[in-house]
Formats: sequence, C-alpha cells, structure tokens
Amino acid sequence: MTSLRRLLLIAVIFLSLAICLAAPVWAAEGGEPNPAEAPIGTIFRWINFATVLGVLIYAARKWIAPALQARAAGISQAITEAAAAKAEAERQLRNAEGKLRGLEKELAALRAAARRESVAEAERIRAATRQETDKIAQAAQAEIEAAERAARMEWKARAGRAAVERADALLRKQITAATQASLFRFFVDNLSGSVN
Repeated sequence: MTSLRRLLLIAVIFLSLAICLAAPVWAAEGGEPNPAEAPIGTIFRWINFATVLGVLIYAARKWIAPALQARAAGISQAITEAAAAKAEAERQLRNAEGKLRGLEKELAALRAAARRESVAEAERIRAATRQETDKIAQAAQAEIEAAERAARMEWKARAGRAAVERADALLRKQITAATQASLFRFFVDNLSGSVN
C-alpha cells in the first residue's frame, strides 16, 4: 500500500510539473502577447522554478533520503558483518596454522607409535608362529610315534602270521599219518591221566 501511494504521489508531482511547464506554451498559442517576456513572466518563472525545486527537495527528503539511509545502514551492517566474518576467518586461520604446526609433532608421534606397535605385532606373530610350529612339531612327532607303534604291531602281526604259516607248512611236511596217530594217542592218554 505504501509503494502505491508513493507511486501515485510521484505521478501527481510529475503531472503538476508538466502542466506548469506547458502553461507558457498554451498561453503563446492563444495569440496573446508572450507573458514570459514581461517582467511578471520572469517572476512566475522563478516562482515556478522554486515550486518545482521545493517539490523535488521535499520528495528527495521524504523518499530518497530514507531509502539512501536504509541502503547506507544496510551497507554499514554488511561491512560490520564482513569485518566480523573476516575476524572469525583470521581466527580460524590462526587455529589451523597452530594445528598444522602441532600436526607434524603428532604425525611424528603417530609414526613412532606405529613403529613400536608394528615391532610388537611382529614379535607377537613370531611368538605365535613359534608356538604353532612347536605344536605342529609335537603333533607330527606324536603321529610319527603312533605310526611307528602301528607299524611295529603290524610287523609283529605279520611276523607272527608268517611264523605260524611256516610252522604249519613245516608241520605238514613232517607230520605223517603215523605221527598224527601217535600224537592223538598221547593227547588222549594225557587227558585221561589229568582227569584222574
């Protein structure tokens, strides 16, 4: 609503100014002597000039000055905000530079810690590897011993079977029907003697 009033007032001022400026031209068209050339015409021109100048000064003070003041206040506020932002940026820059200086120290400390940790980790891995190697060696030794025991038992079983087979073959060669009969009698006699 305010801008509509302002626009309407400016239109009225310009229309009044146009009428004031066109009045001498309309008067000259009527065929009458030119009043602008008379001393009274000069006075009216000065009055007209003062009126237009007054209206322009009033308009400048009423609308242009506050607009310029508002714009100046906005610029002043923007400058203040920019100065505050610049101060904050400089503070952050100083903090960042301080952190950057401390970063090299932290980086060296981190590298040293990483070296210590890697040495400790390597030693831990070596110890774990030694333990695993020992466990594997013990398991292999136990497996070898078990395999050796199994092989001995197998060898004894085979040797026993072979001995039995050889003894059986030898006995078959040496035992005849007469020997078998005498052995059978001996067995039966022993049996009857043990019952008594």
